[in-house]
Amino acid sequence: MSARQPPVDPPAGSPAARSAAGVADAVTAHERWSGRFAEPVSDIVKRYTASVGFDRRLADADIDGSLAHARMLASTGILAAADLAAIERGLAQIRQEIADGRFTWSLDQEDVHLNIEKRLTALVGDAGKRLHTARSRNDQVATDVRLWLRGAIDEIARRLVALRRALIDLAEAHAATIMPGFTHLQVAQPVTFGHHLLAYEAMLARDGERLADCRKRVNRLPLGAAALAGTSFPIDRAQVAQALGFDAVIGNSLDAVSDRDFAIEFAAAAALVMIHLSRFAEELVLWSSPRFGFVGLADRFCTGSSIMPQKKNPDVPELVRGKSGRVVGHLVALLALMKAQPLAYNKDNQEDKEPLFDTVDTLSDTLAIMADLVATGITVRADRMRAAAREGFATATDLADYLVRRGAPFRDAHEAVARAVRHAETKGVDLADLALAELRQFSPLVGDDVHAVLTLEGSVAARDHEGGTAPARVRAAAAAARAALPPG
Repeated sequence: MSARQPPVDPPAGSPAARSAAGVADAVTAHERWSGRFAEPVSDIVKRYTASVGFDRRLADADIDGSLAHARMLASTGILAAADLAAIERGLAQIRQEIADGRFTWSLDQEDVHLNIEKRLTALVGDAGKRLHTARSRNDQVATDVRLWLRGAIDEIARRLVALRRALIDLAEAHAATIMPGFTHLQVAQPVTFGHHLLAYEAMLARDGERLADCRKRVNRLPLGAAALAGTSFPIDRAQVAQALGFDAVIGNSLDAVSDRDFAIEFAAAAALVMIHLSRFAEELVLWSSPRFGFVGLADRFCTGSSIMPQKKNPDVPELVRGKSGRVVGHLVALLALMKAQPLAYNKDNQEDKEPLFDTVDTLSDTLAIMADLVATGITVRADRMRAAAREGFATATDLADYLVRRGAPFRDAHEAVARAVRHAETKGVDLADLALAELRQFSPLVGDDVHAVLTLEGSVAARDHEGGTAPARVRAAAAAARAALPPG
């Protein structure tokens, strides 16, 4: 391709020359990226519209995308080999400068893309200016965010697996440790602590599936859509997709640059993970309080009080609970951001990054600290759990089931046991403490073997089916969960 011809200068002293000089001064003074404007952006607008303060974390992705784009331009004859070599050399230097903390970020260049392009042009001259051929910042940023988010999802998935493994380890160790199961936060039936922990592992397993499914839609290439309509250059989008590890290209150029549903989908999946972690954190707060005393938390996960020297506050679980609201808020913010945007790209989309970045940071840190807490920071107080399971008539359903097996209709059995519970409650004892004669007052079907079904061990052992809380079933479920863990 022939080099572009320089523009013809207007006659010296003419209005056009004076106007051109004013524009040049403005561009020089404010380093504007377009000659379209006759006056510089004000400082407050510059600060208001700039994103380089937060989108600089996309720098590696931006460089990766630019390299793949430049190599495609060269392979299709759009870019000279010498220009490609210069671009590769310059981008390698910029990547190193950023890694070393030597790169100077400028608000005047407003975002990560223009900062890198400005530095590249300073390093390699006109070759740096040719890099932007056949692309726009619209498809460039959409590509960068997808590349960055893809890596973030992979790291989050690894941390999710680490937490699941810690839950499985603890569940196996306490497959037979009896605790009260609750509904409405009232004692319901005995379960094992291992069974309880595996409920959270099951939630996180589904979270892992959602993240993996979300990643498939993240991993599609927008580059090549240019500003909104594609480009007149003979580009090869499939080559770029393959070079960057994308599964496919996005078929519609308008859609490629304008939608952020992939970010919203990730935020929704992340919010669900945080909700599950928040529920577990709430239980840790309750269990570690003196009223429950089911577990102790290692000191490094707690803090004290500035006035009450005896306090040991479960700060980490409380913050997990609190930060879940933060992530849910980011999901709502992203939904609101997109709800009224016409096609195609709008500046509104600049606001997708801070909630997305903070969602990734919050979730990633939360998973890491919770994995450490579960693996090394929980002391189980089995005696307190067992004592609590003996409260609230936890084996009442077992007595009703016993009567059904001996021929009573379930509703009649339910009524008989309800009256037995009321009787035991007036005496201040558990059902297991009632004498055989007393129990027979409520049903003639009560036999000499009745007390065997009223023990805590008998209750959990009786739930010996898939998904049940019998210790053997818990151990089998833990083994199956471990086998289902992704590698890593």
